[in-house]
Amino acid sequence: MNVLETDLPGVLILEPRVFGDDRGFFMETWNGRRYEDLGIPAAELGFVQDNLSFSAHGVLRGLHFQNPQPQGKLVSVLRGEVFDVAVDIRTGSPTFGRWTGVTLSAENKRQFWVPPDFAHGFVVTGEDALFSYKCTDYYAPEHDGSILWNDPEIGIEWPIEAPTLSGKDAAAPPLAGMPEGSLPVYRAD
Repeated sequence: MNVLETDLPGVLILEPRVFGDDRGFFMETWNGRRYEDLGIPAAELGFVQDNLSFSAHGVLRGLHFQNPQPQGKLVSVLRGEVFDVAVDIRTGSPTFGRWTGVTLSAENKRQFWVPPDFAHGFVVTGEDALFSYKCTDYYAPEHDGSILWNDPEIGIEWPIEAPTLSGKDAAAPPLAGMPEGSLPVYRAD
């Protein structure tokens, strides 16, 4: 497996080994020992919930997080293509408010590791996308939060100018407007 580090500590782009021939392909999408060796604490965090979403071209979902009860997410695209983003929203972090992004597609078979306490979002750049999430904690609507997708202080360079948004995502506050105590706190390990 090839691992690409991003400029946000702990956020990784993973390129699993793919074995293909004229019949198709085979790849391991999860192996606890292998991912633990890569720095994704499989035993410590453990995945407890898998999600699928299907979206049309131009749909943007995000920027979402949970606090408390944060979810680490190992994400990939099973069909189509997206531009996927992680944002460091941990107050006190040296990289607070910074983002990194990657194109994920059924073709490139990349995975993106978004650690707990980071905001996550994606926009569909292909015709549509079937998006897979492995989550380290359960969805808790009472702890669900959103940050404005186009917050100018974060400055994400989305490849689509006028995405389709949910009402919740369109009305989300910018990072600087988040209520006190709603964001996770950075803990240097």
